Amino acid sequence: MKQAKALGDFFSDTDFVAIHTSDLKRAYLTAQAILDCQDSKETRLNLLTSPLLREQHFGVAEGKPYSKSRPDVVSSDLYAQGIYPSPRNRDESFPEGESRSDLRRRAEQAVDEILLPYVWQSAREGNTGVRVALISHGLFIKELIAALIARDAQGETTDLYYKGLRNTAWARMTVEVQTPRRGKKTGLDDNYPLKVRLTDFDRKDHLKNVVRQQGGIGSSAHDPHQKDIRSFFAGAS
Repeated sequence: MKQAKALGDFFSDTDFVAIHTSDLKRAYLTAQAILDCQDSKETRLNLLTSPLLREQHFGVAEGKPYSKSRPDVVSSDLYAQGIYPSPRNRDESFPEGESRSDLRRRAEQAVDEILLPYVWQSAREGNTGVRVALISHGLFIKELIAALIARDAQGETTDLYYKGLRNTAWARMTVEVQTPRRGKKTGLDDNYPLKVRLTDFDRKDHLKNVVRQQGGIGSSAHDPHQKDIRSFFAGAS
C-alpha cells in the first residue's frame, strides 16, 4: 500500500469535488488512500462506489493462466483442458465473461452516468476547474479514456495511446463545454459540443521515492514461486 499512500500524498493539494471508485478491493483501497489525504479540506468527501468501474470480467477464465490463441482447436475443448487462450478480437469473450466491446459499452455508460453530469452542472453554474477523481483498473481505464475522447466534437481516437498503465499510475483528462459564455452561468442543455483532451497518461511521479523490493509486489518481498500477475486473467479483485 506504499504506492497508494504515495499517490494520496501526491494529490493532497488537489481539491476534488468527488471521488468515484470501483467497488473491487484494489481500486477501493487506492481510493481510500487518496481520500485519507483529503482530510484537511473543509468539506469531507465520501467514496462513491460503482460496479460500472470494475475491471473486465473474464468469466470462467477468471484467475486462470492464459495461453496464446489456438485457432486450430475448438475453444470449448481447450476450456475443458483448463487452457484459456487470449481472445482474438474485441467481440470474443470467455463464457460468462465480458468482451472488450462489452467493456467499452460499460465505459460509455460510466461516462454518461458518472462523469458527464459534473461537466454539464459545472458549465451551467459557470464553474471551471472542477476536479473529479475516478479510481478503476487498467483495462477499464483504457476503454474509459477512449469512450470519453470519442465524445470530442472534432476528435479522432485510436486505442494505441491508452495502453500500459503501471500500478497506481494516473491519467488526466479535461472536458470543456464549447459555449460562447464559458465561465458564466447559462441555461444550456446537454447537447453543446465538448472539447476533450488527454493531457497526461501513465504518470508515476509519486513513485520516485517509494522503495520497492526487487521482484516483489508493492512492499512485499520477492517470492521465487510467485507468478507474474500479468500472466493471469484477473478482474475480480
